[in-house]
Amino acid sequence: MRTPNNPETTPSSPTQTVESATQRLDRLTHAAVAPLTGGLSPVALALAMADWAWHLGASPGRQLELAALAARLGQDTLRTQRTAPDDAGSADDDPRFRHEAWATWPFSQIRTGFRNTEAFWREAAYVPGMTAHHADMTQFFTRQWLGMLAPANWLATNPVVLKDVVESNGTHLLQGAQNWLRDAAGLQLSSEPAPQDHFRVGRDVAVTPGKVIYRNALIELIRYDAQTDKVHPEPVLIIPSWIMKYYILDLSPHNSMVRYLVEQGHTVYMLSWRNPDAQDHDLTMDDYLRLGVIDALHAVGECSGTRHGVHTMGYCLGGTLLAIAVALGRRGGMSDHPHMPTIKTMTLLAAQTDFSEPGELGLFIDESQVGFLDQITRGKGYLSGDQMAGSFQFLHSRDLVWTRRMREYLMGEREQPNDLMAWNADTTRMPARMHHEYLTSLYLHNALASSTYRVRGRAVSLSDIHLPVFLVGTQRDHVSPWQSVYKLHHLCNAEITFVLTSGGHNAGIISEPGHAHRSYQMQIRPAHSAWIEPTQWAQQTPVQEGSWWPAWHQWLGVRSGRKVPVRSLPAEAAICDAPGSYVMQRYQD
Repeated sequence: MRTPNNPETTPSSPTQTVESATQRLDRLTHAAVAPLTGGLSPVALALAMADWAWHLGASPGRQLELAALAARLGQDTLRTQRTAPDDAGSADDDPRFRHEAWATWPFSQIRTGFRNTEAFWREAAYVPGMTAHHADMTQFFTRQWLGMLAPANWLATNPVVLKDVVESNGTHLLQGAQNWLRDAAGLQLSSEPAPQDHFRVGRDVAVTPGKVIYRNALIELIRYDAQTDKVHPEPVLIIPSWIMKYYILDLSPHNSMVRYLVEQGHTVYMLSWRNPDAQDHDLTMDDYLRLGVIDALHAVGECSGTRHGVHTMGYCLGGTLLAIAVALGRRGGMSDHPHMPTIKTMTLLAAQTDFSEPGELGLFIDESQVGFLDQITRGKGYLSGDQMAGSFQFLHSRDLVWTRRMREYLMGEREQPNDLMAWNADTTRMPARMHHEYLTSLYLHNALASSTYRVRGRAVSLSDIHLPVFLVGTQRDHVSPWQSVYKLHHLCNAEITFVLTSGGHNAGIISEPGHAHRSYQMQIRPAHSAWIEPTQWAQQTPVQEGSWWPAWHQWLGVRSGRKVPVRSLPAEAAICDAPGSYVMQRYQD
């Protein structure tokens, strides 16, 4: 199957309006400010702080409450003195303070003072009368400041670092200073390859044998043949998010989901998104649906046939887009293409369909922030990968920034690269118009959950989803909180098998059999039956040790036809070998 020349596979025509001189002035001003605020709208931050300050200033009773709390916590800190509190050291619930050295004075008192400061600001960051969004913002950014000021981050107040300085005669501290200098200067030793040099695409990661069988202006479609004598007749089509490179699902051979599926007798098709540039400014959500999901389904139908249908899976925003396609197809709104296969099942991994409670990521999304991002992306035509990575670092700043920097700069311990780190450093972009549409439609207006999301003028309702659904949430997900993922139970009456797995947005999904310390909970809700409140669901569903992948494979097998002899891809149907060319696109932003 070759690259099509059909004009229907090209993006929508550009609609960017001519920029006036005053609009250009505003855009350049906001673009200049963005690096100083980490891409966050200074107006949004100022409004949240003003909301807090005005309500606190007008609430003398609240001020008295906080003053009393500060006095009580201060007395508690002073009482600690030379006696370590019961919860210091190994009993501490904060991994930064679990070393036994934190149980000795004066570090036990420093630690108690910091924890009491955290307790004070957890209470003080909210004042009755604030909007819920501003309250969440003040509490979040208070945690960020406290995370930066934690005594574990500083040489003079971290007993573990001080002990290491003595034991290493200062060599580790000197090595850490050299690490900082190289990072600050942007230098890299020839003996220290970058993470992506340790794990090169096509050599170390994304190495499952496959063929690119279709390409259009936005995607390449890769086919992986089953590595068994007999195969399930229904292939599995995977739609990853466009904010990530697809090989998160085909990392190293030992933790590749694609490799696992083909070894279990599944033919797999993987969609690989092209990394957009400035010329793609006006790509829309409809373009991503049409050129991505719908064209991929056409190609699967032509390559594998439409007789048996197809299993579909979407990850993160790829799952959201897949849910839109499935709901649209129920009423014939997807396509009348003769090779369109029947979708037999839908699997959604950490994918939200109701964005009313998007977790901490929602803190970065309001009208002011969207307007600010629009100004930044208007000049470039896209949101850069570095800007997206910065937002995600905010969500995990304690682990991704401060704890890591402490070990690298104070103890001289360079973090050893792994395949997930290399993938994370391989950033992608988002076209400006599509980025604006998905933020406003999904996050601000929650249009998909309210059945007001429209595709080419046609309203999409998730209540039109009736096929079996396998829905996966992860326990520590800051991007797609599992309680938010779970809300699909409210939006359709389909049979839903819900899985809650240990780990976060990425690590919980990349949970191969044999991975240590993995567990999951799973329960099936039959079609048209009552839903269970998520907290109750978690309490009553038993925990199973191990990976959830075998449970998903068994679920697919039950809903598949009898296995058939393997049928390899004809040589003339291949454009090139996997991983293809789109995944290799990297730009200097």
